[in-house]
Amino acid sequence: MNDFTARPMLDRTLWLSEDDAEALVKGSHRNPFSLLGIHETEEASLLRVYLPGALGVDVLDREDGAFRCCLTAIQIPGLFAAQLPHAAPYILRIRWPDGEQLTEDPYSFGLLLGEMDLYLIGEGNHRDLGHCLGAQPMQVDGVSGVRFAVWAPNAQRVAVVGPFNHWDGRRHVMRLRHPAGVWELFIPRLGPGKSYKYEILDAQGTLGLRADPVALATEAPPNTASVVADTTPFVWHDEEWIAQRDESHQPTRPISVYEVHAASWRKHGGDNGEIYSWRDMVEHLIPYVLEMGFTHVELLPIMEHPFGGSWGYQPLSQFAPSARFGTPKDFAYFVDECHRAGLGVILDWVPAHFPTDPHGLARFDGTALYEYEHPFEGFHQDWDTYIYNLGRREVHGFMLASALHWLRHFHVDALRVDAVASMLYRNYSRNEGEWIPNKYGGHENLEAIDFLRHLNDVVAEEVPGAVVIAEESTAWPGVTQPTAEGGLGFAYKWNMGWMHDTLEYIAKDPIYRSYSHHDMTFPMVYAFSEHYVLPISHDEVVHGKRSLIGKMPGDEWQQFANLRAYLSVMWSQPGKKLLFMGCEFGQWREWSHDRELDWSLLGEPRHAGVRRLLGDLNRLYVEQPALHECDSEPQGFMWVVGNDDTNSVFAWLRISATGEPVLVVANMTPIPRIRYRLGVPQAGSWEEIFNSDADCYGGSNLGNMGRLTAADTPLHGQVASLELTLPPLAALMLRPTEILRE
Repeated sequence: MNDFTARPMLDRTLWLSEDDAEALVKGSHRNPFSLLGIHETEEASLLRVYLPGALGVDVLDREDGAFRCCLTAIQIPGLFAAQLPHAAPYILRIRWPDGEQLTEDPYSFGLLLGEMDLYLIGEGNHRDLGHCLGAQPMQVDGVSGVRFAVWAPNAQRVAVVGPFNHWDGRRHVMRLRHPAGVWELFIPRLGPGKSYKYEILDAQGTLGLRADPVALATEAPPNTASVVADTTPFVWHDEEWIAQRDESHQPTRPISVYEVHAASWRKHGGDNGEIYSWRDMVEHLIPYVLEMGFTHVELLPIMEHPFGGSWGYQPLSQFAPSARFGTPKDFAYFVDECHRAGLGVILDWVPAHFPTDPHGLARFDGTALYEYEHPFEGFHQDWDTYIYNLGRREVHGFMLASALHWLRHFHVDALRVDAVASMLYRNYSRNEGEWIPNKYGGHENLEAIDFLRHLNDVVAEEVPGAVVIAEESTAWPGVTQPTAEGGLGFAYKWNMGWMHDTLEYIAKDPIYRSYSHHDMTFPMVYAFSEHYVLPISHDEVVHGKRSLIGKMPGDEWQQFANLRAYLSVMWSQPGKKLLFMGCEFGQWREWSHDRELDWSLLGEPRHAGVRRLLGDLNRLYVEQPALHECDSEPQGFMWVVGNDDTNSVFAWLRISATGEPVLVVANMTPIPRIRYRLGVPQAGSWEEIFNSDADCYGGSNLGNMGRLTAADTPLHGQVASLELTLPPLAALMLRPTEILRE
């Protein structure tokens, strides 16, 4: 039988130095493990615990719960101690004013993180930070609890606080692991669902509360605490999708993206109702996107962000889905169901900047830890945000691990990287004298360029089939060129030039379009220099820019006709497609993140007609190889008529990899063109497979009766020609009924 009797107190043997005692009281001690827990002496084991507010503490045997001793209050309120004959595992029975608590002593556990983990964190090469740092439910020495770990190398002291310790930072002060600068602590008998923050005494001696940079879950805003996540593995059912997605993301495949702001797509009970959860989205969004014929859904950033008005573009939790929509497992369920339905999932991801909120990453340990120190490098005046210092290897690794977390842990198919241009250029949106050149004197951000290349290489290596897409608005060369060839390595780039030029054109009164004819033809000059996505995104329908249909000139009939023609041109030109929610049915109001889309408009024939047209365009885009197979190849596009500025008529051929043509003709005036002759690559029977002026879309139903015969009359460099009726403000697509092959 073990002797559990505590020995009589030796005179002040267990007392601390005045400095140590004062530091415990102030919550400023850098190494509480040196004072608390069991410490061996020649005569006995010394046990100290510091539990401010406790009335008394008993020591019990961990194995059978037998009473060992009652600790004695010493020196300062909350400090208890005793001498034990040996250091056998023990439990504390703590008497609080509101009841008793049984728990193991956090300071009885040894080192937690392995040396390899610490090395990889310090080198910025830990690929799974989401399951290394942060709050990890686990067992240590057979005891269930949560291991906390946070990188804060310049902090004077870090503690874990939450409701479980009444937010008292003196109760759970962490251990610093050198040289990685990582603080760690195991809190026994804690589990998923508990809120927490880090209380940091920073390098300047300022005490503050911080959310966990690597939290896997958070409280729902406006609350700002992190939450211990349930890390039991999600059971996936998307093996078939994952196995084939590499093929589905190739430039030869159709990609049509529905861009969604999850908080405002739809709400329960209208504008003032509750936003849809991920499980609501499974029930309603997935069937809608499938019905519309899109291949992918793209979500504006769903990483936790404090301000809803940022639409997610000022995230503070790069590893946690926003609690606005449910739990992390709910988000995994949404992705899984998308995949089971045959839909890809793209997430907007923001490695360019982060907000200044005091509970976030800004001067996290009292120094510019995640951001550049100098405001000319580290602060975005446009967005009132800090800029990640991607030249610091730990920050480089932090963001790389975030990207991999979404792609691996949540099976996301693609990341769309926001604001790439702001990362590439040190003088982005800065006046002369407000930026710092790189080491060669240039304006390129060499650290960010290295990061983007590394990101794309690592994703290709570690998550086969997943892709990374750039929102990049400049003429930076080789954005989608492989890194081995000097490029940045992205799979696709948003074609902002195409978007700007075509919207500029379509907004003009048709009377003046002949003077801007080149706005529609110029994008084809560079259309094959990158792998492009043609984007009509959220940015084009806010902040006074008007809705997409609101940009269209003319009376209401002409506005709808212009919109149908514009979408038809977009879907038939080279490049993958992206359309923001609400544009698919011609919402009149600008998008607002505070209200749902104007779904009642679908009860009106013209709005329903636009929606039907968009669905048919998506299906045609998928079914016709000529419309997608050679999106990135010059041989997949040929102008037939590109210079008829007098009539504002455009005609081009899209050609499949096997030579099958589709003829596209757009009449961008409200005047029908009768007997308009165009060259085509073969004589014989042609069929009209699409007409944006069809009655079912809300048009005037002018067209070519479905079938035409091309005469053996060469024109426009082609061997034959067709005589067509071109409806007003409309686009047609035609194909030969039989393909002639040499």
